[in-house]
Amino acid sequence: MTRKACLIFNPVAGQSDPNQDLETIKVLLSPEFDLDIQITSQEVDADELAQKAVERGVEMIIAAGGDGTLSAAAAATVGTDIPLGAISRGTANAFAAALNLPSTIEAACRAILTGKTKKVDAAICNGKAMVLLAGVGFEAETVENTSRQLKNRWGMLAYVMAGVQQLSQLEAFEVEIETDDKIIRSPAVNAVTVANAAPPTSILAQGPAGIIYDDGLLDVTIVAVEKWTDAIATSYHLLQTGRSGDAASLDKIGYLRTKRVKITTQPPQKVVLDGEIIGTTPIEVECVPSGLTICIPETLAEEPSEKLEGLPGVEVEMKSDT
Repeated sequence: MTRKACLIFNPVAGQSDPNQDLETIKVLLSPEFDLDIQITSQEVDADELAQKAVERGVEMIIAAGGDGTLSAAAAATVGTDIPLGAISRGTANAFAAALNLPSTIEAACRAILTGKTKKVDAAICNGKAMVLLAGVGFEAETVENTSRQLKNRWGMLAYVMAGVQQLSQLEAFEVEIETDDKIIRSPAVNAVTVANAAPPTSILAQGPAGIIYDDGLLDVTIVAVEKWTDAIATSYHLLQTGRSGDAASLDKIGYLRTKRVKITTQPPQKVVLDGEIIGTTPIEVECVPSGLTICIPETLAEEPSEKLEGLPGVEVEMKSDT
């Protein structure tokens, strides 16, 4: 007996032939699933299609597209028991990399058909569901400056090109970061990233020793540099720590883990949430433990840690229990 699933397909994601990709998915999944195929468009996005599927009470949602499509579909299932099957067809494919999902259509379909269903963390940022991360400052500006035309032409290099361009306009801002037990202030930072899950290529999230997506905590990374040469060196250090799984050790990088966090900046900074610009600071982010059900291989968790020393003018105020 076949299972009913809603397949949300984004035809403009990535650089492959969408008709061929859709046909491949149908051939692989149809023996097991009765597919209700929904195609995204300029008028109807993945978020709306996924919300309607949840309201219909589907047994599973399968999303095929880039990070925006996958994150939107995942967001609709947060807090439900509806499992998500993810087929990455985008430029960066950070969603698959962050959650250790297969990167090809064939392997992703096999994971949907045979993989174990596991609950992983999600989060809520300013009332919106978050699966990957929220970026304040540099990352948000880089994402905003990476056009669809650039991504279609250069692929993953488009983000690198936009990031290099953004380095020439590097600006610092004041930040206050409030958690359940402390308030952290610094007068000159360039980026703050709050991650639930993030691949090594999301370098501005790589302060802690590995991003753990099922520990009930958010990973916060703070970057403070004075000039673009420092930014390049710091970015390279974060790339290396992300690949190795080690914690960042430069004084220009701080990090901590927390269940919830509020970030306020002066002046207000743009915010990117799972690859989409959602406005400006302040933001409040809270972890939703085991909030997302997905077919994913298990990974080992590491002990939480934090490092705040070395950030310029940093102040840490411990909050009382009362």
